[in-house]
Parts: sequence; C-alpha cells; structure tokens
Amino acid sequence: MPEEVLFKSESDQSREEIATYLRRVAEKLEQGDAITLKSGSESVTMEPPTRPTFEVKAEREGPTDGPGELSIEFELEWDENSGEGDSGSGQLEIE
Repeated sequence: MPEEVLFKSESDQSREEIATYLRRVAEKLEQGDAITLKSGSESVTMEPPTRPTFEVKAEREGPTDGPGELSIEFELEWDENSGEGDSGSGQLEIE
C-alpha cells in the first residue's frame, strides 16, 4: 500500500521540549480530542479513534560494522474507513 505523508516536522529539541510535546498528545488522547500538528504554514488535524493501534519501535540504522543512528518511534495507527485499530500483540511496558 503506498504511503502519503500528510505532515512532517523534524528538528533538534531538548529532552524537556520533547516531553512537553508528548504530554500535549497524551492530554488530547485522554480527552478524546482531535490532534492538530502545525509547523509554519503546514497543518493537519487527525482524530484518533477510541482504540487505535499503538506501535513502538527501537531501531538502529547504518552499517553493521560501524556507528549508526538510533531511534525510538511511537506511532498511532488506524484504518481510515473503520476508524478502529487492529488488535495488538502483547502488553507494552516502558520502564
């Protein structure tokens, strides 16, 4: 299935600034509100359903014999037509 990027923002941020963004998203999810992402003149509003699929990935990109780039990705996913996510596998724990 082809992917269409509706919004993208990438910038260096302090850990505290990132935590503030994540808290805002968490508050919107708890309240059942839509989430609006804005950067400059770009903007997109999305309304996650009650039970979206929550995907967490830890990745390392780069050569196998040298230093690479590490990332932690958090993704909410749901079917555009049904509005509900798929059932997941296992309970996530973050320590």
